[in-house]
Amino acid sequence: MTAMPHEPLTQADVLLEGFLALDTPEGFRAELIEGDIAVTPPPDGDHEDYISLIVKQVIRRSHTDMDFSGHKGLRLRSAPDCSRDHVIPDGTFAPTELRLFRGADPWMPADGVAMVMEVTSTRPHRDREAKRRSYARADIPLYLLIDRDKSELTLFSDPDGGDYLQQRTIHFGKVLSLPEPFAFELDTAEFL
Repeated sequence: MTAMPHEPLTQADVLLEGFLALDTPEGFRAELIEGDIAVTPPPDGDHEDYISLIVKQVIRRSHTDMDFSGHKGLRLRSAPDCSRDHVIPDGTFAPTELRLFRGADPWMPADGVAMVMEVTSTRPHRDREAKRRSYARADIPLYLLIDRDKSELTLFSDPDGGDYLQQRTIHFGKVLSLPEPFAFELDTAEFL
């Protein structure tokens, strides 16, 4: 969204226009989070294996049928004085009955998303902090962080303004209870 012809462009407007015009190399992802542009290389095999282990359990065991999208662009509310965040979670889950991904634009709103998932990679601090805040501002009910450096999973819940009010962390090998609409025990034994 740009300023009207009679209004001067703000720094956030210029940043957003520049971000949307980026031509990233094949396999790379570009995101705009809290006013910073981040470009990430293609993930390694272990990163993708963790995603696969989670997705299999969610699809097989969730109380509600879930659709999954890997690397779907979400357009989210931003921090004050920043451009609208454009974030690409490693995984996005939504109830199948909503059909959120069918016909969606490359950057879709997060309305109806039940959970997003991130696996730490080259910049884990971004997943732990900036993305967490961005997902909370968008009122995404659950954020699952697989932290490879710490060998932990953290489930953030109860978004309120700029952060989540609740978090539960387990070490790899333990079980993590996922609330509704998932309502099952996520087993991380295969993460070891």
